Amino acid sequence: MTNQQNHSSPRQIILGAHFPGVNHHTVWSDPESGSHIEFESFEKFASEAERGRLDFIFLAEGLRLRENRGLIHDLDVVGRPDTLPILAALASVTDHIGLVGTINATFNEPYEVARQFATLDYVSNGRAGWNIVTTSDSFHGANFRRGGYLDRADRYVRASQALDVANRFWASWKDVESERERVNVTNDQFDIHGEFPLPRSPQGRPLIFQAGKSAQGQDFAAGNADAIFTLHTDNEDSRRFYRELSERVRQAGRDPESVKILPGTSVVVADTDEEAEELAATIRAQQVSGQTAILLLEQIWNRELSEFDPEGPLPDVDPVVGETTISKGRSEVRHDDRFAAVQKLRDIAEARNLNLRETVIATQSRQTFVGSPETVASEMIETVETHVSDGFILAPHLSPTGLVPFIDRVVPLLQERGALRTEYPEGATLRELLGLPTTWDPATTGRATFRQGVNVS
Repeated sequence: MTNQQNHSSPRQIILGAHFPGVNHHTVWSDPESGSHIEFESFEKFASEAERGRLDFIFLAEGLRLRENRGLIHDLDVVGRPDTLPILAALASVTDHIGLVGTINATFNEPYEVARQFATLDYVSNGRAGWNIVTTSDSFHGANFRRGGYLDRADRYVRASQALDVANRFWASWKDVESERERVNVTNDQFDIHGEFPLPRSPQGRPLIFQAGKSAQGQDFAAGNADAIFTLHTDNEDSRRFYRELSERVRQAGRDPESVKILPGTSVVVADTDEEAEELAATIRAQQVSGQTAILLLEQIWNRELSEFDPEGPLPDVDPVVGETTISKGRSEVRHDDRFAAVQKLRDIAEARNLNLRETVIATQSRQTFVGSPETVASEMIETVETHVSDGFILAPHLSPTGLVPFIDRVVPLLQERGALRTEYPEGATLRELLGLPTTWDPATTGRATFRQGVNVS
């Protein structure tokens, strides 16, 4: 998973920027916090990323406003716009930055997604990427189909088959002059017999991103993804994941260098390391209010905890196993993991003498790089040089201005040390920016398929 580099220069760091979206990592109370709906915010965020010569911006997806105790979650009241129209609009006000959007494979039809992303790839001149996610819960599914529910074991069955159909549509035109191949697919999820209305887009197909953490998700990524979005922040965990994923890629019959591993990363930078640590602590405290701490723990306990004091000890009651009832639409703890998750929090609180809110702050933080510009730049370079990752997806705590300190203070040092481009290559596609093969070969992807949670490729 390396780019070919001059031995005298460090590996090139791949950098994406995640528009922070709607979550407790965003500091809403800061005066610089802007709208998450108005296009001006997305345009500002993208322009800063492009000014810093980053590789791509990354948008998450929200299919429904999340609920807690049957009420709209307080972090979701701002609303959740659709990803693809925003990316299409950004294509017209940017020139180089990649445009990666999250679209759910569980609920969307592969023909529609293939056509939409091929169109985005055309209007952006080869800068489109699809982050594939899956969902099994009926809460989101209620907006899409009768009953809403898809068994968890079938999530990656559908994702694999959906991407296979999309790949067939994208590959059905060899070039503009050739005849289209008819796409005929009959499997567990689809019965499709049709033709695609667009020739191959500039990249052949949009880049495929994937963020699955389960064994199924990792196998799916190994067989199909161009880049993998992880949440590992510990270097040893990240290095182990890098090795294991590389082996999965080899087993899928692909070159490990054709897949980039990019952990989500938060950066806090100040004049000195000490000042950066103080600023990081302030940000963490702003991110997790007492109310937010209670709401986050209710997802784990699966019961109402409003009677507990956020500045007091952790709840002394057991979690409720079974159907998740207290919180809907958020990343949920598996039923059989609730007791283990609660015990882990109690161990941390006891070992560090933390109250409820402090425990949530300590376990929810994603501040990976904290320090002076020199410290952050050096640590980033070392992380990539030692194959902990191929780069990072920056997730600032503010939108739309959260990238500015990094762009102004860290990027110049990365450029001076040869780890980041100083200019974009003229006309480069996202595929080329990430150091991937310049053309898409359908024969080298899509080798991992799944049935009832088993890799049967």
